[in-house]
Amino acid sequence: MSREQFVAALGGIFEHSPWVAERAYQQIPFHSVEELHRAMLQTVRSVPDSQITELLRSHPDLATRLQVTPYSAAEQQGAGLDRLTAEEFGLLTGMNAAYTEKFGFPFILAVRGKNKDDIIAAISERVHHPLEQEREQALYEIGRITGFRLHDLLPEPEGSAL
Repeated sequence: MSREQFVAALGGIFEHSPWVAERAYQQIPFHSVEELHRAMLQTVRSVPDSQITELLRSHPDLATRLQVTPYSAAEQQGAGLDRLTAEEFGLLTGMNAAYTEKFGFPFILAVRGKNKDDIIAAISERVHHPLEQEREQALYEIGRITGFRLHDLLPEPEGSAL
């Protein structure tokens, strides 16, 4: 697969950050989806803090009514965030705003397998974390999100390199 094909196929795994796939390409071949994912996560960890902050800021607010990437839309729909009552939407919007004001990036959570109550509980707890703890938690959640996305997109090939 050429660099261009690789980035075209995997550039959306990290929200609005095709640079992750572009830089990870330098490490091909990958012998499993897990190896590819580890390389992509290491790519993120190897950049300056300012670029990590931009990656964090590229994520949409949960339950936003703004247009989001197809990956984010599907993930949020799966958690029921497209079916919030007006009161729940207002609560989550307010919590998202408070979180973003405190940390400088939106609340990031791998929502697969969670429902709206789980999400509200998580943001209610995490808004009280110190900044460094929350940056690490956000990166951990991005790792979970991108792991799910890669495994959905790339079935494990048998005996072949990616």
